[in-house]
Amino acid sequence: MFLENTSRKGWVEVICGSMFSGKTEELIRRLKRANYANQKVEIFKPAVDVRYSESEVVSHDAHAIRSTPVDSSQNILLMSTNVDVVGIDEAQFFDENIVDICRQLADSGVRVIVAGLDMDFMGQPFGPMPALMATAEYVTKVHAICVRCGNLAQHSHRLTTENKLVMLGEKDTYEAICRHCFSQLK
Repeated sequence: MFLENTSRKGWVEVICGSMFSGKTEELIRRLKRANYANQKVEIFKPAVDVRYSESEVVSHDAHAIRSTPVDSSQNILLMSTNVDVVGIDEAQFFDENIVDICRQLADSGVRVIVAGLDMDFMGQPFGPMPALMATAEYVTKVHAICVRCGNLAQHSHRLTTENKLVMLGEKDTYEAICRHCFSQLK
């Protein structure tokens, strides 16, 4: 189909957690290691995410790697010809087809590394992330530190009253908090 080498075995890795937990930093670390190993790497992010850069995946601590912004998950498949590794950041912002796209890439021998929020600001599973985690061979859950009590944080608490699901923001809009602090806000 889009990859001729069928002797390789592909798989899907998911890096998930709350905001400020190091998901993108871990994605960048894995992709840079693949580059060092002379593997052909393509990196994608949703075109809507322009917080730090239009053409790079950038972590909150300013680590960056070149990427291709795409409007839909289908574009990832179209642009992943003859690659060894595909990286995808902010997967929660993609449509549900991202799960099938990752599966197709892995089935064709590509290592797929996906990072995204596992829960939205209301504490509910976010977009395609639960299905990605269920179909992945490897899932890494990373945690931030609760800004209120210092425990491990797993929630991205929104500091504004805006109720729309997708709202890009940083430390002025979100904070990482633990289960206990999150439940006290309900």
